[in-house]
Amino acid sequence: MSSKKISIDDIPKNGEEIILKTTANLSTGGTAEDITDFVHPANRQLFERVARIIGLNICGIDIMAPDLTTSVVENGGAIIEVNAAPGFRMHLQPNKGKKRNVAEPVVDMLFPKKSNGRIPLVAITGTNGKTTTTRLVASMAQQQGYYTGYTTTDGIYLNKELIHKGDCSGPSSARVLLHDPAVEFAVLETARGGLLRSGLAFDSCNCSIITNVAEDHLGLNDIHTLDQLAEVKAVLAKIVQPDGYVILNADDDKVYSMKDMATGKVALFSLHADNIRIQRHCDAGGLAAYYEAGYIIIRNGNRIIPVEEVENIPLTFGGKAKFNIANVLGAVLAAYSCGLSMPAIRCTLRTFRSSFSQTPGRLNFIECDDHTVLLDYAHNPHGLKALGEFLNELTATKKIGIIAGVGDRRNEDLIAMGREAGKIFDELMIRMDEDLRGRTEFEIVSLIRTGIQETAPHKPISYFKSEIEACDYAMETNAPGALIVLLVENVQKVFERVMEMKQVQEKNVLSFKKAV
Repeated sequence: MSSKKISIDDIPKNGEEIILKTTANLSTGGTAEDITDFVHPANRQLFERVARIIGLNICGIDIMAPDLTTSVVENGGAIIEVNAAPGFRMHLQPNKGKKRNVAEPVVDMLFPKKSNGRIPLVAITGTNGKTTTTRLVASMAQQQGYYTGYTTTDGIYLNKELIHKGDCSGPSSARVLLHDPAVEFAVLETARGGLLRSGLAFDSCNCSIITNVAEDHLGLNDIHTLDQLAEVKAVLAKIVQPDGYVILNADDDKVYSMKDMATGKVALFSLHADNIRIQRHCDAGGLAAYYEAGYIIIRNGNRIIPVEEVENIPLTFGGKAKFNIANVLGAVLAAYSCGLSMPAIRCTLRTFRSSFSQTPGRLNFIECDDHTVLLDYAHNPHGLKALGEFLNELTATKKIGIIAGVGDRRNEDLIAMGREAGKIFDELMIRMDEDLRGRTEFEIVSLIRTGIQETAPHKPISYFKSEIEACDYAMETNAPGALIVLLVENVQKVFERVMEMKQVQEKNVLSFKKAV
């Protein structure tokens, strides 16, 4: 009005148009008329297509057009705005036309009937095998099409993206992941340390897996016995939803006994098809998975489901890595119990490998010119014994073990590491971790050496200040056809060093061939 120099007392001339406002929003005096029943079908299709292209489940689309009863493509109309947070008032209380409660279908879409708003959540604990099992389940969920978040001792991942590096197997990392609204499926490695210090980041889960219970970390956080450690791990058996599954290792007495504490249904897995616990469980209608005649099998009551031949599962190395067969069994049961499809499960099993990119520090083989390097995270007697059983299946002119002891473990644990190493390797190199965790180098070396001498008193032993120093020496002085097994602490650093040494060796070989 001020631009036309008129006031409230002026009277417009006959036929004169006075624009009071340049907007027609309800908040500025506009009016709303519901014409939903008269909108042309072509317009409906166009508006829905626009929403899909932008990726919005709910949006408001503003159009300028002569009318909406004909196609805006034909009548000269145009879309001028797509609003991700539209108002509902014009539909709830229009000035003219039918009132429509649009809020109700929106809420029904966001929170479907009988839905509690939760996403599928799988929690995994145990002494060994947690990280590999976590990554395997997460890969199956991604294969199914879920936007998957998972936490491990390596970091926090959203699908294949590492968003935070470090040991993220505790509740604080789980909270970071569970607070992300994009995550549709969560897989959480759950270590004893976080459980004891801070509990859990969630009140219940759809599925939990308990891989095994063995001597590790005893003497820390007032956990001194295997029974006490099992009691900590059993927390995950007690927080599964009633219609969910507690997945237990039937070959482990401590784990199997947790079935009596389970708040949900119980599923069992075993490396042995004739395990009586599996047979009784399935005869009673229970769910289980086992390894039989070269196949991963699911049995649901009396129904037998062949999942995949182990020869086709790279993670198992043709069935030689028994501990990874166990990890596969637990992961397959978790995926199956969470409703993932068999094609998604099988595809993952066929493509998932023990590579540095997929499972860093877990059976990472690096083929060099005339020898092989294996990086593995085995850090307790139970894990080293399982690794030794796998290495016994492999052929090498010499097996060299670069081992270490974790300083905050008990004397008997360090001695047991030496004892197992003495059984496995032809030559031993004891190297130090960067953090000795309260011990001296002399203490750690002496205890490991005591164990080695119990089982292999005549095998050569050498000592190194760091894993890089030990790695360099082993690769420079190796025998042709040797297998160098490095039990890593800093897997990224060691992997990069091995690859650097490999490239140098390959250049030297190439130069020698050219000279000849």
